[in-house]
Amino acid sequence: MFSHVMVGVNDLERSRKFYDALFATMGIGPGVANRNRYFYRGPHGTFGITTPINGEPACVGNGSTIGFAMQSPEQTDAFHAAGVANGGTTCEDPPGLREAPGGKLYLAYLRDPDGHKLCALHRPAQ
Repeated sequence: MFSHVMVGVNDLERSRKFYDALFATMGIGPGVANRNRYFYRGPHGTFGITTPINGEPACVGNGSTIGFAMQSPEQTDAFHAAGVANGGTTCEDPPGLREAPGGKLYLAYLRDPDGHKLCALHRPAQ
């Protein structure tokens, strides 16, 4: 459905370090520089970080969450731990299994250094 997601950041190198660590847990290499941006290319799309081109500070979307598909609970935990170790902050409940109307989900939420809300999600076999 999506070709890419781009988020605004205020400190490009701080955010690059954060996202390099996050995406390494998914087997995705370091961000590729392109002017004032970095791009992370996975098998199903591209994620980018950029300083805003209008010169204004980057800000978060209230109520927004960007979700990333994980292959296992262990990968989900590694994603969360890498984020916290590299300037992110945990939010919501600790990583773990949740009951949802559509079945069980293994979730881990965190905020990046600029406050963007991220979710690592693994769908266990039902």
